[in-house]
Amino acid sequence: MNALLSDIAESCLRAAESDGMAFPEIVGRLMHAGFESYAIDFRRATATYYLPDGDSVVLTAHLHRAPIAPSLNAAALREAIREAQQSAPGYTYRGFCEKAMAGGCCGYVVSFSGRRAVYFGRDAETHVECFLQR
Repeated sequence: MNALLSDIAESCLRAAESDGMAFPEIVGRLMHAGFESYAIDFRRATATYYLPDGDSVVLTAHLHRAPIAPSLNAAALREAIREAQQSAPGYTYRGFCEKAMAGGCCGYVVSFSGRRAVYFGRDAETHVECFLQR
């Protein structure tokens, strides 16, 4: 992957982690650059950004110290997602990640063409969340 695309991916990750850009802005920037998806792995503290040709870049993400619950709690995960979607008072991406982990989420994949995020638990249970239509 060329340096410009790697820099775009890294700037989007850092903007999410610092609450410098909202999710829709990040998705728009990544799509405009040609990315088709990305994956966050809470256990390894990585973010992987994928191009349609299979090329990818793996970046080090913030290491959350929150424990991951043994099973996926869809209600808790949906609540964390709703707070993010509504930019609830006090919302932070770090807080979202920790709530998701407490809800048993160990990672997620965002598909731009599929307009959805797939959250998965330690036992491979999944929760699918479609992007809001704006």
